[in-house]
Amino acid sequence: MSGPPVVRRGGGPWQTGTVPPTASHTPTVLLAEDDRAIRNALERALTLEGYRVTAVADGVEALAQAHRSRPDVLVLDVMMPGIDGLQVCRVLRAEGDRTPVLMLTALVETADRIAGLDAGADDYVVKPFDVEEVFARLRALLRRAAPAPPPGTAPGPVEPPARGAAPGTAGRPGRSGTPGKAGASGKSGTPKSSGASHGRPGAAATGRFVEAAGLRMDPRARRAWRGRRELELTRTEFELLELLIRNAGIVLDHSTIYDRIWGYDFGPGSKNLAVYVGYLRRKLDEPGAPQLIHTVRGVGYVLRED
Repeated sequence: MSGPPVVRRGGGPWQTGTVPPTASHTPTVLLAEDDRAIRNALERALTLEGYRVTAVADGVEALAQAHRSRPDVLVLDVMMPGIDGLQVCRVLRAEGDRTPVLMLTALVETADRIAGLDAGADDYVVKPFDVEEVFARLRALLRRAAPAPPPGTAPGPVEPPARGAAPGTAGRPGRSGTPGKAGASGKSGTPKSSGASHGRPGAAATGRFVEAAGLRMDPRARRAWRGRRELELTRTEFELLELLIRNAGIVLDHSTIYDRIWGYDFGPGSKNLAVYVGYLRRKLDEPGAPQLIHTVRGVGYVLRED
């Protein structure tokens, strides 16, 4: 594999102290990578970042280690001799293991990424990668895998538009994690709807379910339906669809979605969001039924029925 496996920004130290905190637990990572240079560099970087890392060289070892001691998250290289990363992921999912999986791949075609998602992976990083991107994606996976709040806990508020944002776009959270400022309307906590939306924006909450545009979700059970058809979604697809449903009729810009789903804005050159939206559309769309996820060119995406 050519090209630098890991890049350190600015030449500074890796450790940033941003591993998701837990009460008394250091997050564990099972890393499977057959390239020794990449494996050693990434193991060292993750250890310095505060993770407890078990590194193996192939898929057989990865499965054996996962069965011996279940990690908090797996980092799997796609192309390994014998059992590759996709096969490892398929086996674990078939066994009912829902541990978050981050794929490392040198394959950049959309079909290759979809193959990883089909196998049950939650996210992927393309080689050569920036180690900070790996850190950000692992933090996001661990946050989403954290225990759900106690029953009856109200979901977080829908973020209002950022000051100066285009009408109908939701604002990004501030650096401290607090919601963005209210839009030009001055009404904090009341998102403005896009001119293209139909009816009142936002999802209707009925007990434990959230509904919009003919879709229904049970966030606590992590189940979703279009009409009477249940949708089989990966962890990331579920999080993305829930965000769109809770903001139905509101155009969400790319930066907002990246921040809310991955906890990191990967910039305008990233195709990650487009891949997930395309894959989610394939699972939602039905012959003769209206498309639900619409692209607003140059801005982002909106969930609505035409």
